[in-house]
Amino acid sequence: MTLIFIKLIHIFAVFIYGGFLIIDNLFLVHIKKSYTIEEHKEIRESFMKYVRKVVPPSLIIAVISGGYLFSQIFGTISDDGMSSFQILLSIKAFLGLWLGVRGFAQVYLGIQPFVFKSHILPFLFVVIIIFLSQIIYL
Repeated sequence: MTLIFIKLIHIFAVFIYGGFLIIDNLFLVHIKKSYTIEEHKEIRESFMKYVRKVVPPSLIIAVISGGYLFSQIFGTISDDGMSSFQILLSIKAFLGLWLGVRGFAQVYLGIQPFVFKSHILPFLFVVIIIFLSQIIYL
């Protein structure tokens, strides 16, 4: 029962974080075309005011709950090496941990990334994680 509860928390937190990246990369970038630079900044800042309150804690919850889920379902490595499930799960965990460390450093420590300053790479990582989630049990 605990595993199911934590999985639901994880899915909800990932949904919030991934939803923000989808909106930012697919919709907010196109607002520039319809408004002046000043209007665009005002619209984006209005949106980001609420995002800053919800998305960073959701990302941290997603990473912590994902780490717990990883520890519960990874299993033991056989003498033959990792199974395809364990390899894909490890890739998902690495990408999720990278997102978490980057997000934590940026929001809570004020460390801005040297490269990949936009949300395109995190968006691509989320898409890869979603894709891996769908094929991991095949």
